[in-house]
Amino acid sequence: MEGIFEVFSPEETIELGKKFALEANPGTVIALCGDLGVGKTVFTKGIASGLGIKENVSSPTFTILESYYDGKMPLHHFDVYRISDIDEMEEIGFDDCVFSEGITIIEWAENIEEIIPSGSFCVTVSKDLSKGTDYRRIVIKKTEKEGYLN
Repeated sequence: MEGIFEVFSPEETIELGKKFALEANPGTVIALCGDLGVGKTVFTKGIASGLGIKENVSSPTFTILESYYDGKMPLHHFDVYRISDIDEMEEIGFDDCVFSEGITIIEWAENIEEIIPSGSFCVTVSKDLSKGTDYRRIVIKKTEKEGYLN
C-alpha cells in the first residue's frame, strides 16, 4: 500500500492503519517518521486493530519495544526516540523482530535510518494546521535501499 493520504480525524488515521494491516505480510517493516504528536502511535493502533490485537497499544517510549502476540501475526512496536547509539538496537533484539514472521513498526525511525532494511515501508506523518487541527498528510512508500528512508 503506497501513496499520499489525507485524513481529517484520529479515527480516519486508525482506519488507514487497519487497511494497511490487511495488506501487510509477515516480515513487513514500517518506519514511522514525523514530529512529536503527529499521530504515529494512532496509525500504529490502527495497524494493531487491523491485525485483531485487542490489547491497548501505546508508544513504548521508556521500554523501547513492546510486542503483541494476540493478533493474526505478531506485532513488534519500537519507539527509538531515546536511542543514542545504534548498537543499542542489537541489544534489544532489533534483528529478531525485523526478520521475524511478524510486523515491525519503528517510531522515530529516522534516528536509526542506517539499519532500516530495504523494502521497508516509510510512513511519514505531518500536520498542516491551515487544514484543521486534526488534519494529517500520510505518505507511504517503500524504501529502495537499505538505510534510506526517503
